[in-house]
Amino acid sequence: MNQVVPDEVALQRQVNRRQLQMIIAGLGEGIILVDPKEGIVWANESALALHNISELPQLGTSAADYRDSFELKYRNHHPLDEGQYPVDRLLAGDEFRDVTVELARKRSNTIEDRRRVLKFHGFALPDAKGNPESYVLVIENVTEKISAEERFERAFAANPAPALICRLSDLRYVRVNSGFLQMTGCSRDDVIGRSTYEFDVLENAGAKEAAIASLREGRTIPQMESMLRLPDGGSKAVIVAGQPIEIGDEKCMLFSFIDMEPRRQAEDALRQSEERFARSFRLTPIPTMLSTRQQLRVLDVNDAFEAVLGYEPEEVIGRTSPELPIWVDAASGKRLDREIEAAGSLRKLELQLRTKHDEVLDCLVSTETISIQGEECVLTVIQDITERKRSEVELIAAIEAVMQDTSWFSRTIIEKLAHLRRPGASGKPEAGLADLTPRELEILGLMSQGLSNVEIVKKLGVTQNTVRNHIARIYVKADVHNRAGAVVWARERGFTGIGAGSSKRPRRH
Repeated sequence: MNQVVPDEVALQRQVNRRQLQMIIAGLGEGIILVDPKEGIVWANESALALHNISELPQLGTSAADYRDSFELKYRNHHPLDEGQYPVDRLLAGDEFRDVTVELARKRSNTIEDRRRVLKFHGFALPDAKGNPESYVLVIENVTEKISAEERFERAFAANPAPALICRLSDLRYVRVNSGFLQMTGCSRDDVIGRSTYEFDVLENAGAKEAAIASLREGRTIPQMESMLRLPDGGSKAVIVAGQPIEIGDEKCMLFSFIDMEPRRQAEDALRQSEERFARSFRLTPIPTMLSTRQQLRVLDVNDAFEAVLGYEPEEVIGRTSPELPIWVDAASGKRLDREIEAAGSLRKLELQLRTKHDEVLDCLVSTETISIQGEECVLTVIQDITERKRSEVELIAAIEAVMQDTSWFSRTIIEKLAHLRRPGASGKPEAGLADLTPRELEILGLMSQGLSNVEIVKKLGVTQNTVRNHIARIYVKADVHNRAGAVVWARERGFTGIGAGSSKRPRRH
């Protein structure tokens, strides 16, 4: 029986190693061959690139050389000690899988030598008798994958939207963010490690069976309403949705939630507000209309509208502002449209409105733009001032009659009576006595002494038309509208009419 001599054994091992090297040289993973006696004997281009080197000697020939050139840390940043390096473990006969570490070259500060995350697999190549002939390190670059997972973890934790993650292999929760804990009042121990059967986020969901089927098959779960059981024994209505994701190499389901409680509270508050508005609208004693912002189409009128104007709701609801029968003339409705279009609201616009019984009312119309159920509307309030205006006219007529003889009134009383007739200033530059002609001063003086137009005609020997023309010009210059106002204007300037015939003209104010 022929026996293989030692030299032939060594030659066979070299042939086998070269064949192996040719096979793995072009692989994308990094491959390092380690000989039990010779140390690191070969590495493919990918392995060199993962270490950011170009030649095999830069890896070192022994485990000690490798440790001296490269720093390895676990993901918790704890450095690997001697004996924990993948090369050390292989030489010690320890095979392993999925050892993830951070690697960086020592004594280097270049950007290319920045820390990268690598995953090592180590196994032995046995000889014909099953003894380890050499060892192989398979290296996978997982830097981008780990970075993406870290970004996801940070975003998941910081996201204020409630969310948790369920592992599909055993349907247990593996992640929960603070938004979910705050929404439910749960602690992490209440959620992490529990199964979807123990903590059912799809309880009372509208399409629970379909959602559970999608969960088991790893398919997207569309939004649906559900009910969460809370630690205090209560429950919370939510909208839940599920999105399949992968964390590491595990398939998971990301559940996201929307708390329905704030929306329900807002809806209740809105409903109550609209109910209060409806009651106030209906019961207010002032005629009121509610219209759309566009075209001012009437949506509703209150009871006071019908009581004052005589029109029943069905006679005006649905009509646009120009189509309403309440306007004395078409220009009034168009004017209201223009005012609202320009400013969105208006205050105390004086208009005349016609009732169903053909009675004309003097009114003050005010409007305000409001939002009802998301739609812009216009609230129109109509204040009937017919009686007030009639009283004012009667009062002014009485004052005109009394002011025909002002000689026995005190100046204060005259001023108050005149203010009733002329409550607002015109804004024009104030005129003075010097702006009047001598004849106008003379006639103003006689008016201040209480003489009537007929008495002034007799005293001056002029015609009635002449007196009336002079008085009209006095009114214009003094910015007054009646005899009382002219007398008050004169007395305010110290002019009483006594000595009015003097040729000396008063100083200009």
